[in-house]
Amino acid sequence: MNILDSFFIHYLHRFDKYCFTVELHGKKYTIGAGEPAFEIAIHKDIPKRELLSSTSLALGEAYMRKDLEIKGDLFTALQCMLSQNNQFSLDKSALGRILYTSESKSKQKEQVSSHYDLGNDFYSLWLDPSMSYSCAYFKNDTDTLEEAQHNKVHYILEKLHLQPQMTLLDIGCGWGYLLIEAAKKYGVKGFGCTLSKEQWKKGQERIKAMGLEGQVQIELIDYRDLEQSGRTFDRIVSVGMLEHVGRSNYPLYMETAEHLLVEGGLFLLHYISGHDETVGNPWMRKYIFPGGTLPSLREIISLAYDNDFQVIDVESLRRHYYKTLMCWYRNFQGVRDRVIAEKGEEFARMWDLYLCGCAVSFFIGNIDVHQVLMTKGTNNELPMTRWY
Repeated sequence: MNILDSFFIHYLHRFDKYCFTVELHGKKYTIGAGEPAFEIAIHKDIPKRELLSSTSLALGEAYMRKDLEIKGDLFTALQCMLSQNNQFSLDKSALGRILYTSESKSKQKEQVSSHYDLGNDFYSLWLDPSMSYSCAYFKNDTDTLEEAQHNKVHYILEKLHLQPQMTLLDIGCGWGYLLIEAAKKYGVKGFGCTLSKEQWKKGQERIKAMGLEGQVQIELIDYRDLEQSGRTFDRIVSVGMLEHVGRSNYPLYMETAEHLLVEGGLFLLHYISGHDETVGNPWMRKYIFPGGTLPSLREIISLAYDNDFQVIDVESLRRHYYKTLMCWYRNFQGVRDRVIAEKGEEFARMWDLYLCGCAVSFFIGNIDVHQVLMTKGTNNELPMTRWY
């Protein structure tokens, strides 16, 4: 065994909680004890300095390039590795440009566009018809993805206790499905903001097709610029947008929401949460969500009370997001050849890793998703028990 091979096999032994085999330069090595759950085949050496700089980045990039292949179930392999992420190397000083990106308006618009403007045709291949790109809500084991996304939107709308003619702001409204459903069922006036041109375009098409031009409006605007209009809203919702705000902007985000909400109004914040306030996964930040940061539940609750919010309900939907991501992953596998034809195999392998890896992360509890419902000031008019 040469020096590089010796280092690589020695390095992998830190992940010996589960048994797997490694095929390297024609030889097979076993990591851990027991029956191997999967096999890693190394076709091209992974530099030592890259492994020591970031395990996730080094192995993730090798997988994308097909220098590393998984023989066996990808979910199982990722579950074994990610459940031992405390053994991952991370040299923060070497990865400063990835981990500590600018959180300015212009940079964040560019970051959002890099992911959400991949094209509506691409997302429509594997999302459900509602084009919902956030955690679904499975009331029943037999619910389809489309049914679960419909459940999620109406679960949120019930929590907001909407009444006809109320005004509803959706910060980071995606393709507009929630606002349209709110307008149809509750007769509210909806306003959405997004930084994605593709989402804005699809939203306009949907509003027009439903004949809701006078009732639902979506604008290409940064949430920080909404106060200048002088508008206020009876209800505010934000689903899967907080992850793009950046830790330095959390206080401003909460302060802005407070200023935009009427006294006694309700604000529902739905977001992926981390267990602590550390920086994110380097591979995810480089390839999937540049600048993406996961708030912890404790810092968001703290910020709520730094402002004039009172938290009245907190709910974890972690297992629902695991199931949602597995639906997306299976859908993606069904159109994978089309994706490869249009965007290349490296792109497809990157999305395999992203969708399956996130499903694993929710399944094993490395990350969570929370819905936090709060009022501005006190509101004694709401039902005293959960009405949803």
